[in-house]
Amino acid sequence: MMRARRRLRRLSVPGAIICLLLMSALLRIGGIAGMAQALGHDPGDGDAAPSAAAAEGTSALLDAFRARESRLEAREARVTDHEQALARASAEVEDRLAALQAAEQALAAMVALADRAAADDLARLTAVYENMRPQEAAALFETMDPAFGAGFLGLMDPVAAAAIMGRLTPATAYSISAVLAGRNSSAPDH
Repeated sequence: MMRARRRLRRLSVPGAIICLLLMSALLRIGGIAGMAQALGHDPGDGDAAPSAAAAEGTSALLDAFRARESRLEAREARVTDHEQALARASAEVEDRLAALQAAEQALAAMVALADRAAADDLARLTAVYENMRPQEAAALFETMDPAFGAGFLGLMDPVAAAAIMGRLTPATAYSISAVLAGRNSSAPDH
């Protein structure tokens, strides 16, 4: 088997060389250049035309690349402008957010101050009612709305509140007691 392959190689290499020599001879004998002249082609023009066409193609390709590069540069400039605008807007939003947080803190402090002042005012007024004579305080509570009066009686010392409640008319005392009892009825159980 090995011998058959070697023999095939020996025959194929010289055969290929012979084929190449024959083709070369046919080309020279046939005169391809003469046939081209007979058809109206000048061998000198054939070389010049492809180089001119190649130069035009290369020029057009370069122009296309330059146009694309300028479009890309313009697009990159637009993207950079957008990024800068977004950065400015983001900084402005952060500044406004900081201002809002400062305003919120100031408002919370003001509300806390107002709540504390209101609580102080209620405590002072409750102390005034506690220090009044029970008969005078009862006369005042008779004219108050029961919910309003119940708020003060709920803040008072139980002994002072009992002295005032004992001098109220039964209807007023009942109304205030109902408000006091119902105040925590809606609170959830433990």
